[in-house]
Amino acid sequence: MKNIKKIACIGAGYVGGPTMSVIAQKNPNVDVTVVDLNLVRIAAWNDADLSNLPVYEPGLDAVVGEARGRNLFFSTDVDKAIDEADMIFISVNTPTKTYGKGKGQAADLKFIELCARQIAAVAKSDKIVVEKSTLPVRTAEALKSILDNTGNGVNFHILSNPEFLAEGTAVTDLHNPDRVLIGGEDAEAIEALVQVYEAWVPRERILTTNLWSSELSKLVANAFLAQRVSSINSISELCEVTGANVDEVSRAIGQDTRIGSKFLKASVGFGGSCFQKDILNLVYIARSYNLYEVADYWEQVILLNDHQKTRFAEKIIKTMYNTVNGKHIAFLGWAFKKDTNDTRESAAIYVADHLLDEEANVIVYDPKVTAEQIYKDLDYLGTRSPEDNRRLVKVVDDPYEALEGAHAAAVLTEWDEFKAYDWAKIKEGMKRPSFVFDGRKLLNRRDLEEFGFAYYAIGE
Repeated sequence: MKNIKKIACIGAGYVGGPTMSVIAQKNPNVDVTVVDLNLVRIAAWNDADLSNLPVYEPGLDAVVGEARGRNLFFSTDVDKAIDEADMIFISVNTPTKTYGKGKGQAADLKFIELCARQIAAVAKSDKIVVEKSTLPVRTAEALKSILDNTGNGVNFHILSNPEFLAEGTAVTDLHNPDRVLIGGEDAEAIEALVQVYEAWVPRERILTTNLWSSELSKLVANAFLAQRVSSINSISELCEVTGANVDEVSRAIGQDTRIGSKFLKASVGFGGSCFQKDILNLVYIARSYNLYEVADYWEQVILLNDHQKTRFAEKIIKTMYNTVNGKHIAFLGWAFKKDTNDTRESAAIYVADHLLDEEANVIVYDPKVTAEQIYKDLDYLGTRSPEDNRRLVKVVDDPYEALEGAHAAAVLTEWDEFKAYDWAKIKEGMKRPSFVFDGRKLLNRRDLEEFGFAYYAIGE
């Protein structure tokens, strides 16, 4: 069996960076090199000040601090890393296509193919190639074909090793995973990767399957989690019109051990890079095999999520006397969830976009997201000019500044610090009536109403 001494990972983003850092931490005798063509990102991974890492995850700074320079390296020299590695992880972005066949649903695999062609061109010895990116089923087949037909006559073994990390708890998830899934056709290659994980993960938690089961399991896991969020969000709307409380309903059904309590928190909607992308991928695959009922079923999860974001924005407009034109609305949070600086598919982007269409003035405070990222998210939508986005949106570093003189506050991310604010003091500085729209059901209704706020929470 091949003894792995050197690992390369192509892609230093939210998956590649933390995953390889923990693999290096737990395997001090294996050299791990993470490569990326993004010079700024690699410079941030190498920054002496660990608070400047490009990915914010609780505990990640300590992991990187322990392993970096010992057996963990970050570099832009992709060819050198490929050439020297025994095992190569592909952890590049696979966004939803914005062009051509499958636009809006299929995964865009151009970065995966570019990686495969580069590996094939550079490799002069046998390699194990591990899919870490979320990919459609049977991508491994295409990878193998490219590697075998364009390579230098060396052997490539393809493995699928999907990540099941939750952002905000990624380091904990990596240190203590529910399971590690490895799919492949070659027993020796599978065992080589099993041994890397066995450095800290009990063998019984390492599941091995065929390639296709592994690839599909990742999509299905995210689809099932997202489905639960959309299910409880659909009930939140029913609760609002019937007088029921969605938290009470959620608690009542969550006590049923067959259902369980996780992912039953009503909110303004799910975000992040995976849920929507993976479901759209599943929908596209189902349609490509003419499984239209299957596709329609899963697409409804996305449609309900979009509806929840629109509904929240409309509630703000309707409550504020059907106009937000020129009114200051303070957004508390922009990241798609707490304890991360990731804003991909964040509900805040779409709620803001809806309010900006009505010429609202939005003031954003998020403890971890930069102004540059916030404007980039809005510009990417193409709804209005970059100049208009900057005219209507202001980003501040102080939450009290965001709330001073505001007509309303909208909680879009469940950062714990929002609960600790001096809301009595905030009330003094806001316009009257003072509205709070709690999209994460984070704050205490009784306290806020005692301070004189008009408080709205989803599902109540």
